[in-house]
Amino acid sequence: MSGLDDSRLRRVAEAFHGEGQITGITPLGSGNVNDTYLVESGGSLSVLQRINTAVFTQPELVMHNLQQLSQHMQEKLQRKPPALHNRRWEHPRLICTQSSDQSWHCCEAGGFWRSLSFITQAESVDVIQTADQARELGSGLGLFHALISDLPVDSLADTLEGFHITPLYLEAYRNALASGARQGSDASRFCMAFIHEREGLVPLLEEAKQRGELPLRPIHGDPKINNVMLDRSSGRAVALIDLDTVKPGLVHYDIGDCLRSCCNRLGEETTALDAVRFDLDLAQAILEGYLAEAGGLLTPLELQLIPDAARLISFELGLRFFTDHLNGNVYFKAQHPEHNLQRALVQFRLTASIEAQMEPLRRLVQRLTPAQAAAPRRAAT
Repeated sequence: MSGLDDSRLRRVAEAFHGEGQITGITPLGSGNVNDTYLVESGGSLSVLQRINTAVFTQPELVMHNLQQLSQHMQEKLQRKPPALHNRRWEHPRLICTQSSDQSWHCCEAGGFWRSLSFITQAESVDVIQTADQARELGSGLGLFHALISDLPVDSLADTLEGFHITPLYLEAYRNALASGARQGSDASRFCMAFIHEREGLVPLLEEAKQRGELPLRPIHGDPKINNVMLDRSSGRAVALIDLDTVKPGLVHYDIGDCLRSCCNRLGEETTALDAVRFDLDLAQAILEGYLAEAGGLLTPLELQLIPDAARLISFELGLRFFTDHLNGNVYFKAQHPEHNLQRALVQFRLTASIEAQMEPLRRLVQRLTPAQAAAPRRAAT
């Protein structure tokens, strides 16, 4: 998985935990970008990750952001902010190397590694099972936004320039077509027609941002369903993980991605395309949870554009998957040559389902937001 044999992988883990201290290393999770392992040492568990430097070309900036976020979050948690409502909330702690006390390690093979504390007695899910679970996923994202709302955006580096800037993904797609990338199948032709019909929606959020109508805020950047950890006993959200994409951005990137990934009951990897749909009941539960925690922090226009964000981020991910398919699967990990094409089709089906329900979704947001707008909350302190 990492390109290292067991002995070299163990030496990487020992850089953080000490020679002879590692009792077990196993692959962890199903991420599309980084290589991730669960490490056992001294009777405790931690997470070891190799950052994909083909994606994050300046990994030191990723670690800078994590350090800024960790310091901010730990200070918040020590004060036990009322926003937590006495609930358990954790933040992954950076583990420094034994020799140099820095938060990353470059191995002999050139890999860039980091180690984080493991969130115990918690789990993530790939598909939502109940409305209560959906509500907690929304609450988790809302709490995260509330806790970092006063983290200065100028303290964070832009670790992925262009990330979630949909017009740039459209440009990359056009470049892939112009380079003669493969596009001959019926599924590919469907994707190209789908994209062509929706090019007009691409600049919506970015144009509003450029006009000064949407503020930059600190965001997670990738709050899909399996990046929210749920307590195994209570089922309540206890942490957000995979924080590489924390950076300045629009809250719509996060809210749209959360809705996109959570409201498709079949998940991103389904092959049952005709059954893919956006579940409005799950959307209601997610937004109830989210807006109860963070709705008072948002401007009226931010609230108004939530349905548009769900549609746009679903479309954007489909566009990214399809472009990667055209380019030969160079960004997202793929299990077979048509994997990213299949993923694109799922997202485009989901986009179409959102479009068919835009008016009910707009009414839902309007129904849930008046109380929040009437009594805005302060940032979590």
